[in-house]
Amino acid sequence: MKRLYIIVEGQTEQEFVKTLIAPYLQKHEIFEVTPILIRTSKTGRGGFVNYQHLKKDAERLLKSEKKDFIVSMFVDFFRCPEVPHKEKWSVKSSHIGQVEEMERCIKDDIKDVRFIPYIQLHEFEALLFASNEGFNSFFDEIQKEKAQRIINSYDNPEDINTTPEGAPSKRILAIKEDYDKVLEGNLIALEIGFSKIMEKCTRFRAWIEKLIELCKES
Repeated sequence: MKRLYIIVEGQTEQEFVKTLIAPYLQKHEIFEVTPILIRTSKTGRGGFVNYQHLKKDAERLLKSEKKDFIVSMFVDFFRCPEVPHKEKWSVKSSHIGQVEEMERCIKDDIKDVRFIPYIQLHEFEALLFASNEGFNSFFDEIQKEKAQRIINSYDNPEDINTTPEGAPSKRILAIKEDYDKVLEGNLIALEIGFSKIMEKCTRFRAWIEKLIELCKES
C-alpha cells in the first residue's frame, strides 16, 4: 500500500486530514497519511497566496524516484491564487468548470503521475454544510435555524457560492461572529461524520475515492 502526502494551505485542513481523512483511509488499509503545510518561506508555513510555493513543495516530495507514494493537495477555490494557463481556466463559465480546468493545468505543469491536484469547491467550510448535526452541537437555536436554511437551499454544499459575501466561511461568520475556523471547524466536521460529508459532497468524495484507488495500485 502506498504512502500518501497531502499538501494543505492551513491548520484547519491539516487537522481535518489528521482527524477525519486519515482515519477513514485507515479503514481501507492506507495507514501512512501525512498532511504537509505549504512552505511560504524558510521558516513560514501555511497560507496559499502563491502557486509557486505549492509547486515547490510538490516537487520536493516528488524528487524521489520511488513509486511507493502519492502526493495530493487540499486547497480552497475561494481566493485561490492564479495557477498556470489562465487563458484556459479563466474562460470557463462556471466555477466547477474553472476548478476542473485549474486542476488539469496544475497536473500538466507538475507532470508527475504520482501527483493528484485537488481544489475544494468552494472552500473547506462547504463540507460543514453537509448536515446540521455539527452546527447543532455548537450553535444556539437561532443560529441553528439559520444554518439549516442554508443547508436546505443546496443539494450539494459544494455549490454554495464563492462571492465575497456568499462564501461558506462568510455565511458561518454571519451566523456566528466568533466562529473559530481552526478550533470549531474540525469539531463541527467530527459531529457530522466523514460518511455524511462523503455522501453530500460528491466532488470531495470522488477525490477521496481516487486517492484510495491510486494508493492501492501496485
